[in-house]
Amino acid sequence: MAEAVVELLEQAARRDMSLEELRALRVAVQAVPPAALRAHLGGHHLEALFALLAVNDREQVSTCVFILERLLQALDPLYVILDLREALLKGFFHPDDSVKILTMSQVGRIVEDSAAVTEILHSPELLQHIIHCIGEEKIAVAKEAIKSLSRIAQSREGLEALFGSSLLDELRHVMATSDVVRYRVYELIVEISSVSEESLNYCANSGLISELIGELTGEDVLVRATCIEMVTSLAHTPQGRQYLAQEGVIDKISNIILGAESDPFSSFYLPGFVKFFGNLAVVDSPQQICERYPVFMEKVFEMAESQDPTMIGVAVDTLGILGSNVEGKQVLQKTRSRFQNLLSRIGHQAKNAPTELRLRCLDAISSLLYLPPEQQTEDLLRMTESWFTSLSSQPLELFRSISTQPFPDLHCGALRVFTAIANQPWAQKLMLSSPGFVEYVVDRSVEPDKASKDAKYELVKALVNSKTIAEVFGNQYYLRLRAYLQEGPYYVKAVSTTAVEGAE
Repeated sequence: MAEAVVELLEQAARRDMSLEELRALRVAVQAVPPAALRAHLGGHHLEALFALLAVNDREQVSTCVFILERLLQALDPLYVILDLREALLKGFFHPDDSVKILTMSQVGRIVEDSAAVTEILHSPELLQHIIHCIGEEKIAVAKEAIKSLSRIAQSREGLEALFGSSLLDELRHVMATSDVVRYRVYELIVEISSVSEESLNYCANSGLISELIGELTGEDVLVRATCIEMVTSLAHTPQGRQYLAQEGVIDKISNIILGAESDPFSSFYLPGFVKFFGNLAVVDSPQQICERYPVFMEKVFEMAESQDPTMIGVAVDTLGILGSNVEGKQVLQKTRSRFQNLLSRIGHQAKNAPTELRLRCLDAISSLLYLPPEQQTEDLLRMTESWFTSLSSQPLELFRSISTQPFPDLHCGALRVFTAIANQPWAQKLMLSSPGFVEYVVDRSVEPDKASKDAKYELVKALVNSKTIAEVFGNQYYLRLRAYLQEGPYYVKAVSTTAVEGAE
Protein backbone atom coordinates (compact mmCIF):
# COMPACT_ATOMS: atom_id res chain seq x y z
CA MET A 1 0.00 0.00 0.00
CA ALA A 2 2.93 2.35 0.72
CA GLU A 3 4.01 1.94 -2.91
CA ALA A 4 0.58 3.13 -4.10
CA VAL A 5 0.87 6.25 -1.93
CA VAL A 6 4.36 7.00 -3.26
CA GLU A 7 3.20 6.54 -6.86
CA LEU A 8 0.32 8.99 -6.35
CA LEU A 9 2.67 11.46 -4.64
CA GLU A 10 5.05 11.26 -7.62
CA GLN A 11 2.12 12.12 -9.89
CA ALA A 12 1.36 15.14 -7.69
CA ALA A 13 4.99 16.25 -7.90
CA ARG A 14 5.06 15.96 -11.72
CA ARG A 15 1.78 17.78 -12.41
CA ASP A 16 -1.42 19.05 -10.85
CA MET A 17 -3.56 16.21 -9.53
CA SER A 18 -7.24 15.97 -10.30
CA LEU A 19 -9.71 15.96 -7.41
CA GLU A 20 -10.42 12.30 -8.18
CA GLU A 21 -6.74 11.41 -7.81
CA LEU A 22 -6.55 13.43 -4.59
CA ARG A 23 -9.48 11.46 -3.18
CA ALA A 24 -7.67 8.21 -4.07
CA LEU A 25 -4.52 9.50 -2.36
CA ARG A 26 -6.53 10.35 0.75
CA VAL A 27 -7.88 6.77 0.93
CA ALA A 28 -4.40 5.31 0.36
CA VAL A 29 -2.77 7.55 2.98
CA GLN A 30 -5.43 6.60 5.52
CA ALA A 31 -4.58 2.92 5.12
CA VAL A 32 -0.82 3.30 5.70
CA PRO A 33 0.77 4.15 9.09
CA PRO A 34 2.77 7.41 8.75
CA ALA A 35 5.97 5.67 9.93
CA ALA A 36 5.79 3.28 6.98
CA LEU A 37 6.01 6.22 4.58
CA ARG A 38 8.98 7.94 6.20
CA ALA A 39 11.66 6.43 3.97
CA HIS A 40 9.71 7.22 0.75
CA LEU A 41 8.75 10.86 1.42
CA GLY A 42 10.64 13.68 -0.22
CA GLY A 43 10.34 17.45 0.10
CA HIS A 44 9.12 17.70 -3.52
CA HIS A 45 6.08 15.51 -2.63
CA LEU A 46 4.99 17.83 0.19
CA GLU A 47 5.69 21.02 -1.73
CA ALA A 48 3.43 19.72 -4.52
CA LEU A 49 0.64 19.10 -1.99
CA PHE A 50 1.11 22.54 -0.43
CA ALA A 51 0.89 24.01 -3.96
CA LEU A 52 -2.46 22.24 -4.44
CA LEU A 53 -3.85 24.30 -1.53
CA ALA A 54 -3.74 27.44 -3.70
CA VAL A 55 -7.24 26.98 -5.12
CA ASN A 56 -10.70 28.21 -4.32
CA ASP A 57 -12.16 24.71 -3.96
CA ARG A 58 -13.17 23.74 -0.44
CA GLU A 59 -13.13 19.97 -1.05
CA GLN A 60 -9.68 20.05 -2.64
CA VAL A 61 -8.31 22.14 0.24
CA SER A 62 -9.82 19.91 2.96
CA THR A 63 -8.56 16.76 1.17
CA CYS A 64 -5.04 18.21 0.89
CA VAL A 65 -5.09 19.27 4.55
CA PHE A 66 -6.07 15.74 5.60
CA ILE A 67 -3.29 14.18 3.49
CA LEU A 68 -0.69 16.68 4.75
CA GLU A 69 -1.68 16.10 8.38
CA ARG A 70 -0.99 12.37 7.92
CA LEU A 71 2.23 12.75 5.96
CA LEU A 72 3.78 15.48 8.12
CA GLN A 73 3.44 13.17 11.15
CA ALA A 74 5.98 10.91 9.45
CA LEU A 75 8.59 13.66 9.22
CA ASP A 76 11.10 14.87 11.78
CA PRO A 77 10.08 18.35 13.11
CA LEU A 78 13.56 19.72 12.31
CA TYR A 79 13.14 18.66 8.67
CA VAL A 80 9.69 20.35 8.56
CA ILE A 81 11.00 23.72 9.76
CA LEU A 82 14.18 23.63 7.63
CA ASP A 83 12.69 22.39 4.35
CA LEU A 84 9.08 23.57 4.52
CA ARG A 85 9.44 26.96 6.22
CA GLU A 86 8.15 28.89 3.18
CA ALA A 87 5.14 26.60 2.82
CA LEU A 88 4.33 27.07 6.52
CA LEU A 89 4.59 30.86 6.20
CA LYS A 90 2.18 30.82 3.24
CA GLY A 91 -0.26 28.79 5.35
CA PHE A 92 -0.83 31.81 7.63
CA PHE A 93 -2.23 33.79 4.68
CA HIS A 94 -4.55 31.07 3.40
CA PRO A 95 -8.25 32.08 3.43
CA ASP A 96 -9.27 28.65 4.75
CA ASP A 97 -8.96 28.33 8.55
CA SER A 98 -8.13 24.62 8.36
CA VAL A 99 -4.85 25.49 6.60
CA LYS A 100 -3.93 27.96 9.36
CA ILE A 101 -4.72 25.32 11.99
CA LEU A 102 -2.58 22.78 10.10
CA THR A 103 0.30 25.28 9.99
CA MET A 104 0.12 26.03 13.72
CA SER A 105 -0.22 22.40 14.73
CA GLN A 106 3.08 21.82 12.89
CA VAL A 107 4.61 24.76 14.75
CA GLY A 108 3.36 23.04 17.94
CA ARG A 109 5.27 19.87 16.98
CA ILE A 110 8.37 21.88 16.16
CA VAL A 111 8.49 23.78 19.48
CA GLU A 112 8.24 20.51 21.42
CA ASP A 113 11.36 19.21 19.68
CA SER A 114 14.59 20.33 21.37
CA ALA A 115 16.56 20.24 18.11
CA ALA A 116 13.96 22.15 16.05
CA VAL A 117 12.68 24.76 18.52
CA THR A 118 15.67 27.11 18.07
CA GLU A 119 14.77 27.41 14.37
CA ILE A 120 11.34 28.77 15.39
CA LEU A 121 12.85 31.16 17.95
CA HIS A 122 15.08 32.57 15.22
CA SER A 123 12.08 33.09 12.92
CA PRO A 124 10.47 36.32 14.22
CA GLU A 125 8.27 36.50 11.12
CA LEU A 126 6.76 33.10 11.91
CA LEU A 127 6.16 34.05 15.56
CA GLN A 128 4.60 37.33 14.45
CA HIS A 129 2.08 35.47 12.29
CA ILE A 130 1.16 33.15 15.17
CA ILE A 131 0.52 36.19 17.40
CA HIS A 132 -1.71 37.72 14.72
CA CYS A 133 -3.73 34.48 14.65
CA ILE A 134 -4.90 35.22 18.22
CA GLY A 135 -6.98 37.94 16.59
CA GLU A 136 -8.58 35.61 14.05
CA GLU A 137 -12.37 35.48 14.02
CA LYS A 138 -12.52 31.69 14.21
CA ILE A 139 -11.99 30.56 17.82
CA ALA A 140 -10.33 27.26 16.73
CA VAL A 141 -7.57 29.23 14.97
CA ALA A 142 -7.07 31.53 17.97
CA LYS A 143 -6.93 28.58 20.39
CA GLU A 144 -4.29 26.83 18.27
CA ALA A 145 -2.24 30.06 18.28
CA ILE A 146 -2.50 30.36 22.07
CA LYS A 147 -1.47 26.69 22.43
CA SER A 148 1.59 27.19 20.16
CA LEU A 149 2.73 30.36 21.94
CA SER A 150 2.35 28.83 25.39
CA ARG A 151 4.47 25.88 24.20
CA ILE A 152 7.11 28.30 22.88
CA ALA A 153 7.18 30.01 26.30
CA GLN A 154 8.12 26.75 28.08
CA SER A 155 11.82 27.66 27.84
CA ARG A 156 13.81 30.74 28.83
CA GLU A 157 14.77 31.28 25.16
CA GLY A 158 11.08 31.20 24.25
CA LEU A 159 10.19 33.67 27.02
CA GLU A 160 12.99 35.94 25.86
CA ALA A 161 11.75 35.74 22.26
CA LEU A 162 8.18 36.64 23.23
CA PHE A 163 8.76 39.26 25.92
CA GLY A 164 12.25 40.56 25.27
CA SER A 165 11.75 41.71 21.70
CA SER A 166 9.40 43.59 19.38
CA LEU A 167 6.96 40.64 19.63
CA LEU A 168 5.58 42.13 22.87
CA ASP A 169 4.52 45.17 20.81
CA GLU A 170 2.84 42.78 18.37
CA LEU A 171 0.91 41.22 21.28
CA ARG A 172 -0.23 44.67 22.43
CA HIS A 173 -1.16 45.57 18.87
CA VAL A 174 -3.34 42.43 18.58
CA MET A 175 -4.94 43.18 21.98
CA ALA A 176 -6.28 46.43 20.58
CA THR A 177 -8.38 44.51 18.00
CA SER A 178 -11.36 43.98 20.34
CA ASP A 179 -12.38 43.10 23.92
CA VAL A 180 -12.64 39.42 22.97
CA VAL A 181 -9.10 39.32 21.56
CA ARG A 182 -7.74 41.24 24.56
CA TYR A 183 -9.12 38.51 26.87
CA ARG A 184 -7.51 35.85 24.66
CA VAL A 185 -4.12 37.50 25.21
CA TYR A 186 -4.79 37.60 28.98
CA GLU A 187 -5.65 33.89 28.78
CA LEU A 188 -2.27 33.26 27.10
CA ILE A 189 -0.44 35.33 29.74
CA VAL A 190 -2.10 33.41 32.60
CA GLU A 191 -1.26 30.10 30.92
CA ILE A 192 2.41 31.10 30.54
CA SER A 193 2.54 32.46 34.13
CA SER A 194 1.35 29.12 35.47
CA VAL A 195 4.46 27.27 34.21
CA SER A 196 7.05 28.59 36.69
CA GLU A 197 8.10 31.53 38.81
CA GLU A 198 10.46 32.64 36.04
CA SER A 199 7.68 32.65 33.45
CA LEU A 200 5.41 34.62 35.80
CA ASN A 201 8.19 37.19 36.27
CA TYR A 202 8.47 37.67 32.50
CA CYS A 203 4.69 38.15 32.25
CA ALA A 204 4.62 40.52 35.25
CA ASN A 205 7.49 42.60 33.85
CA SER A 206 5.59 42.93 30.55
CA GLY A 207 2.90 44.83 32.46
CA LEU A 208 0.13 42.61 31.07
CA ILE A 209 -0.77 40.97 34.40
CA SER A 210 -1.12 44.44 36.00
CA GLU A 211 -3.47 45.42 33.17
CA LEU A 212 -5.58 42.30 33.79
CA ILE A 213 -5.76 43.14 37.53
CA GLY A 214 -6.67 46.73 36.67
CA GLU A 215 -9.63 45.52 34.62
CA LEU A 216 -10.66 43.09 37.38
CA THR A 217 -10.89 45.87 39.97
CA GLY A 218 -12.29 48.48 37.56
CA GLU A 219 -15.86 49.71 37.34
CA ASP A 220 -17.15 47.63 34.41
CA VAL A 221 -19.12 44.77 36.00
CA LEU A 222 -19.13 42.59 32.86
CA VAL A 223 -15.37 42.94 32.46
CA ARG A 224 -14.94 41.96 36.13
CA ALA A 225 -16.93 38.78 35.55
CA THR A 226 -14.65 37.78 32.65
CA CYS A 227 -11.36 38.71 34.33
CA ILE A 228 -12.04 36.91 37.63
CA GLU A 229 -12.00 33.54 35.82
CA MET A 230 -8.46 34.22 34.57
CA VAL A 231 -7.29 35.49 37.96
CA THR A 232 -8.75 32.31 39.53
CA SER A 233 -6.64 30.24 37.10
CA LEU A 234 -3.58 32.28 38.13
CA ALA A 235 -4.31 31.47 41.80
CA HIS A 236 -4.04 27.73 41.09
CA THR A 237 -0.23 27.91 41.19
CA PRO A 238 1.94 28.81 44.23
CA GLN A 239 3.73 31.59 42.32
CA GLY A 240 0.38 32.98 41.15
CA ARG A 241 -1.04 33.06 44.68
CA GLN A 242 2.12 34.71 46.00
CA TYR A 243 1.96 37.37 43.30
CA LEU A 244 -1.73 38.10 43.95
CA ALA A 245 -1.10 38.37 47.70
CA GLN A 246 1.96 40.64 47.26
CA GLU A 247 0.05 42.93 44.91
CA GLY A 248 -2.88 43.17 47.37
CA VAL A 249 -5.26 41.66 44.80
CA ILE A 250 -6.86 39.18 47.23
CA ASP A 251 -7.64 42.03 49.65
CA LYS A 252 -9.15 44.04 46.79
CA ILE A 253 -11.41 41.13 45.78
CA SER A 254 -12.51 40.76 49.42
CA ASN A 255 -13.36 44.49 49.58
CA ILE A 256 -15.37 44.27 46.35
CA ILE A 257 -17.43 41.41 47.86
CA LEU A 258 -17.91 43.56 50.98
CA GLY A 259 -19.16 46.45 48.85
CA ALA A 260 -21.42 44.23 46.73
CA GLU A 261 -24.35 44.84 49.11
CA SER A 262 -24.81 48.34 47.75
CA ASP A 263 -24.15 47.45 44.09
CA PRO A 264 -27.34 46.66 42.13
CA PHE A 265 -25.21 44.95 39.44
CA SER A 266 -23.23 42.71 41.80
CA SER A 267 -25.03 39.58 40.58
CA PHE A 268 -22.91 39.81 37.37
CA TYR A 269 -19.56 39.35 39.09
CA LEU A 270 -20.30 38.08 42.62
CA PRO A 271 -20.51 34.38 41.64
CA GLY A 272 -17.04 34.50 40.08
CA PHE A 273 -15.54 36.36 43.07
CA VAL A 274 -16.97 33.83 45.52
CA LYS A 275 -15.69 30.92 43.39
CA PHE A 276 -12.26 32.58 43.44
CA PHE A 277 -12.12 32.34 47.23
CA GLY A 278 -13.50 28.80 47.19
CA ASN A 279 -10.71 27.68 44.87
CA LEU A 280 -8.13 29.66 46.83
CA ALA A 281 -9.22 28.00 50.09
CA VAL A 282 -8.72 24.51 48.68
CA VAL A 283 -5.29 25.07 47.12
CA ASP A 284 -4.08 27.16 50.07
CA SER A 285 -5.59 26.59 53.53
CA PRO A 286 -9.38 26.71 54.11
CA GLN A 287 -8.92 27.77 57.73
CA GLN A 288 -6.48 30.60 56.97
CA ILE A 289 -8.53 31.93 54.05
CA CYS A 290 -11.84 31.80 55.96
CA GLU A 291 -10.30 33.43 59.05
CA ARG A 292 -8.52 36.15 57.10
CA TYR A 293 -11.47 36.89 54.79
CA PRO A 294 -14.61 36.28 56.88
CA VAL A 295 -16.66 38.16 54.26
CA PHE A 296 -16.18 35.15 51.95
CA MET A 297 -17.85 32.62 54.25
CA GLU A 298 -20.60 35.06 55.18
CA LYS A 299 -21.38 35.72 51.51
CA VAL A 300 -21.47 31.96 50.71
CA PHE A 301 -24.02 31.37 53.48
CA GLU A 302 -26.09 34.40 52.39
CA MET A 303 -26.17 33.14 48.80
CA ALA A 304 -27.09 29.60 49.87
CA GLU A 305 -29.93 30.97 52.04
CA SER A 306 -31.27 33.22 49.26
CA GLN A 307 -34.16 32.49 46.89
CA ASP A 308 -32.10 33.07 43.72
CA PRO A 309 -31.34 29.70 42.02
CA THR A 310 -28.20 31.13 40.34
CA MET A 311 -26.76 32.29 43.67
CA ILE A 312 -27.78 29.06 45.42
CA GLY A 313 -26.00 27.04 42.72
CA VAL A 314 -22.74 28.99 43.11
CA ALA A 315 -22.92 28.73 46.91
CA VAL A 316 -23.56 24.98 46.78
CA ASP A 317 -20.63 24.47 44.33
CA THR A 318 -18.38 26.54 46.63
CA LEU A 319 -19.39 24.61 49.75
CA GLY A 320 -18.63 21.37 47.87
CA ILE A 321 -15.17 22.68 46.93
CA LEU A 322 -14.52 24.01 50.45
CA GLY A 323 -15.64 20.77 52.10
CA SER A 324 -13.67 18.52 49.77
CA ASN A 325 -10.84 18.19 52.31
CA VAL A 326 -10.86 17.63 56.07
CA GLU A 327 -9.62 21.11 56.99
CA GLY A 328 -12.46 22.65 54.98
CA LYS A 329 -14.99 20.31 56.63
CA GLN A 330 -13.76 21.42 60.06
CA VAL A 331 -14.12 25.10 59.10
CA LEU A 332 -17.77 24.43 58.12
CA GLN A 333 -18.37 22.43 61.30
CA LYS A 334 -17.31 25.45 63.40
CA THR A 335 -20.35 27.38 62.15
CA ARG A 336 -22.48 24.81 64.03
CA SER A 337 -26.25 25.15 63.65
CA ARG A 338 -26.03 27.57 60.73
CA PHE A 339 -24.37 24.95 58.53
CA GLN A 340 -26.65 22.18 59.84
CA ASN A 341 -29.68 24.31 58.82
CA LEU A 342 -28.08 24.94 55.46
CA LEU A 343 -27.68 21.19 54.91
CA SER A 344 -31.41 20.81 55.42
CA ARG A 345 -31.99 23.41 52.67
CA ILE A 346 -29.51 21.64 50.36
CA GLY A 347 -31.29 18.32 50.96
CA HIS A 348 -34.61 20.01 50.12
CA GLN A 349 -33.12 21.48 46.90
CA ALA A 350 -31.69 18.06 45.93
CA LYS A 351 -35.25 16.74 45.97
CA ASN A 352 -37.30 19.67 44.67
CA ALA A 353 -35.18 22.15 42.66
CA PRO A 354 -34.85 22.26 38.85
CA THR A 355 -32.69 19.40 37.53
CA GLU A 356 -29.45 21.36 37.07
CA LEU A 357 -29.49 22.66 40.67
CA ARG A 358 -30.43 19.19 41.97
CA LEU A 359 -27.33 17.76 40.26
CA ARG A 360 -25.10 20.46 41.76
CA CYS A 361 -26.56 19.74 45.21
CA LEU A 362 -25.91 16.00 44.83
CA ASP A 363 -22.29 16.62 43.76
CA ALA A 364 -21.73 19.00 46.70
CA ILE A 365 -23.26 16.51 49.17
CA SER A 366 -20.92 13.76 47.84
CA SER A 367 -17.93 16.05 48.29
CA LEU A 368 -18.95 17.12 51.81
CA LEU A 369 -19.63 13.60 53.08
CA TYR A 370 -16.62 11.74 51.66
CA LEU A 371 -13.90 10.79 54.16
CA PRO A 372 -10.73 8.93 53.06
CA PRO A 373 -10.15 5.79 55.21
CA GLU A 374 -6.97 7.21 56.78
CA GLN A 375 -8.89 10.25 58.07
CA GLN A 376 -11.82 8.42 59.63
CA THR A 377 -11.40 9.44 63.25
CA GLU A 378 -14.32 9.02 65.65
CA ASP A 379 -14.95 12.79 65.69
CA LEU A 380 -15.00 13.12 61.90
CA LEU A 381 -17.24 10.06 61.48
CA ARG A 382 -19.66 11.54 64.01
CA MET A 383 -19.57 14.80 62.07
CA THR A 384 -20.35 13.25 58.63
CA GLU A 385 -23.13 11.17 60.21
CA SER A 386 -24.70 14.28 61.77
CA TRP A 387 -24.40 16.11 58.42
CA PHE A 388 -26.10 13.23 56.63
CA THR A 389 -29.01 13.19 59.11
CA SER A 390 -29.35 16.99 58.75
CA LEU A 391 -30.10 16.64 55.02
CA SER A 392 -33.56 15.13 55.54
CA SER A 393 -35.75 13.30 58.08
CA GLN A 394 -34.98 10.11 56.09
CA PRO A 395 -31.86 10.87 54.06
CA LEU A 396 -31.14 7.33 52.84
CA GLU A 397 -34.67 7.06 51.47
CA LEU A 398 -34.37 10.54 49.93
CA PHE A 399 -31.33 9.53 47.83
CA ARG A 400 -32.74 6.11 47.09
CA SER A 401 -35.90 7.72 45.67
CA ILE A 402 -33.73 10.02 43.50
CA SER A 403 -31.69 7.01 42.34
CA THR A 404 -34.80 5.23 41.09
CA GLN A 405 -35.94 8.14 38.89
CA PRO A 406 -35.71 7.68 35.11
CA PHE A 407 -33.17 10.48 34.65
CA PRO A 408 -29.61 9.11 34.21
CA ASP A 409 -27.87 12.26 35.55
CA LEU A 410 -29.91 12.33 38.77
CA HIS A 411 -29.69 8.54 39.09
CA CYS A 412 -25.86 8.68 38.91
CA GLY A 413 -25.72 11.73 41.20
CA ALA A 414 -27.60 9.82 43.93
CA LEU A 415 -25.35 6.76 43.45
CA ARG A 416 -22.31 9.03 43.93
CA VAL A 417 -23.73 10.13 47.30
CA PHE A 418 -23.99 6.48 48.38
CA THR A 419 -20.45 5.88 47.09
CA ALA A 420 -19.14 8.86 49.12
CA ILE A 421 -20.39 7.36 52.40
CA ALA A 422 -19.95 3.66 51.49
CA ASN A 423 -16.65 3.25 53.39
CA GLN A 424 -18.00 4.72 56.68
CA PRO A 425 -19.29 2.19 59.26
CA TRP A 426 -22.33 4.28 60.33
CA ALA A 427 -23.48 4.44 56.69
CA GLN A 428 -22.98 0.70 56.17
CA LYS A 429 -25.17 -0.03 59.24
CA LEU A 430 -27.80 2.36 57.87
CA MET A 431 -27.75 0.65 54.46
CA LEU A 432 -28.07 -2.80 56.05
CA SER A 433 -31.03 -1.75 58.21
CA SER A 434 -32.89 -0.17 55.25
CA PRO A 435 -35.27 -2.84 53.84
CA GLY A 436 -34.19 -4.04 50.40
CA PHE A 437 -31.22 -1.66 50.11
CA VAL A 438 -28.50 -4.30 49.69
CA GLU A 439 -30.69 -6.16 47.15
CA TYR A 440 -31.02 -2.87 45.26
CA VAL A 441 -27.21 -2.45 45.22
CA VAL A 442 -26.59 -5.91 43.70
CA ASP A 443 -29.55 -5.72 41.29
CA ARG A 444 -28.10 -5.10 37.81
CA SER A 445 -31.51 -4.79 36.11
CA VAL A 446 -32.13 -1.26 37.49
CA GLU A 447 -29.15 0.27 35.63
CA PRO A 448 -30.39 1.26 32.14
CA ASP A 449 -27.23 2.76 30.58
CA LYS A 450 -23.42 2.68 30.67
CA ALA A 451 -23.04 5.72 32.97
CA SER A 452 -25.45 4.17 35.50
CA LYS A 453 -23.71 0.78 35.36
CA ASP A 454 -20.34 2.50 35.94
CA ALA A 455 -21.74 4.53 38.87
CA LYS A 456 -23.25 1.41 40.49
CA TYR A 457 -19.94 -0.45 40.01
CA GLU A 458 -18.08 2.37 41.82
CA LEU A 459 -20.52 2.02 44.73
CA VAL A 460 -19.97 -1.75 44.92
CA LYS A 461 -16.19 -1.22 44.71
CA ALA A 462 -16.27 1.34 47.56
CA LEU A 463 -18.25 -1.10 49.73
CA VAL A 464 -16.05 -4.14 49.00
CA ASN A 465 -12.81 -2.19 49.57
CA SER A 466 -13.93 -1.01 53.01
CA LYS A 467 -12.24 -2.73 55.98
CA THR A 468 -15.48 -2.88 57.98
CA ILE A 469 -17.87 -4.18 55.30
CA ALA A 470 -17.57 -7.94 55.99
CA GLU A 471 -18.14 -7.36 59.70
CA VAL A 472 -21.13 -5.01 59.22
CA PHE A 473 -22.87 -6.70 56.25
CA GLY A 474 -22.10 -10.29 57.17
CA ASN A 475 -20.60 -13.00 55.00
CA GLN A 476 -23.58 -13.67 52.69
CA TYR A 477 -23.99 -10.06 51.50
CA TYR A 478 -20.24 -9.47 51.40
CA LEU A 479 -19.72 -12.43 49.06
CA ARG A 480 -22.52 -11.22 46.75
CA LEU A 481 -20.88 -7.81 46.53
CA ARG A 482 -17.47 -9.38 45.83
CA ALA A 483 -18.96 -11.51 43.06
CA TYR A 484 -20.52 -8.36 41.51
CA LEU A 485 -17.12 -6.63 41.62
CA GLN A 486 -15.31 -9.57 40.03
CA GLU A 487 -17.91 -9.89 37.25
CA GLY A 488 -17.39 -6.25 36.26
CA PRO A 489 -19.86 -3.43 35.55
CA TYR A 490 -21.47 -4.86 32.38
CA TYR A 491 -21.92 -8.52 33.30
CA VAL A 492 -25.07 -10.16 31.90
CA LYS A 493 -26.20 -13.47 33.33
CA ALA A 494 -26.51 -16.16 30.65
CA VAL A 495 -30.04 -17.55 30.26
CA SER A 496 -29.95 -21.29 29.51
CA THR A 497 -32.54 -22.70 27.10
CA THR A 498 -33.44 -26.37 26.75
CA ALA A 499 -34.20 -27.78 23.31
CA VAL A 500 -37.41 -29.85 23.18
CA GLU A 501 -37.60 -32.56 20.53
CA GLY A 502 -40.22 -31.86 17.88
CA ALA A 503 -40.53 -28.17 18.83
CA GLU A 504 -40.32 -25.64 15.99
